[in-house]
Amino acid sequence: MSSFKVACIQNCAGSNQAENLSKVETLVRGASHAGAELICLPEFYSVLEPNDSDYWAHGWEMEYHPALVQAKSLASELSCWLLLGSIPVRASNSKVYNRSILLDAKGHEIGFYDKLHLFDVAIKDGQEYKESQNVIPGEHARLLTTPWGGLGLTICYDVRFPALYRSLAQAGACFISIPAAFTEKTGAAHWHTLVRSRAIETGSYVFAPGQTGVRSWGRKTYGHSLIVDPWGVVLADGGVDEGYITAEIYPEKSSLARNMIPSLQNDVSFRVSKD
Repeated sequence: MSSFKVACIQNCAGSNQAENLSKVETLVRGASHAGAELICLPEFYSVLEPNDSDYWAHGWEMEYHPALVQAKSLASELSCWLLLGSIPVRASNSKVYNRSILLDAKGHEIGFYDKLHLFDVAIKDGQEYKESQNVIPGEHARLLTTPWGGLGLTICYDVRFPALYRSLAQAGACFISIPAAFTEKTGAAHWHTLVRSRAIETGSYVFAPGQTGVRSWGRKTYGHSLIVDPWGVVLADGGVDEGYITAEIYPEKSSLARNMIPSLQNDVSFRVSKD
């Protein structure tokens, strides 16, 4: 059974983009030297701002973004596929896209995905997030072709919307990425359960690189980057420290899991009746 090695980078990005990218480069090189052929980065790994409006004010258009320029160079030099979990890309109306980008081993752009579900929530302990005030949502799900099979792109809060994952799997994804910057509170409560559930429901490998640590202005992210197999088994867990995790991936295991539990084929359309 043929295989490849995947890595998930786990970092603690702050508001200094140059420092973040320098640290990420070191981690990417380490993962590559460890044999990773596909390296996945977290959501907003290049910069995490104290104020969401700063993403546009300090922002870049996609082709000039320092994170993308760096990633293209690294992918080409290291001959590895690289998933930019997401970076803020300038859009219109003083807003940005929360954009995930896949590069091949020559540093060429294979495609990108803009986060569909925006994080507009109020958590019990007083934390409030209103991503839609500063981010324009995407309009399409995205399935991209890799040498190992179809990769479905999602981002963070998308993980709470299982229909997206089912649609990607039914369209041909055998791997799904969930780069994240999950809050410490919601991560402790739900992260492992949600990520494993998306793998089990779709019979897919899930690559979920996450941000970790505490920023100077108080924002806490959960860490625990995960690589999960199609049966829901956690192959690697990044804990709470910056670094990277790796796992050997056997694409045929996706087909095996789906044949054992053919829920994607057994799906039926229905309407809810209310009395």
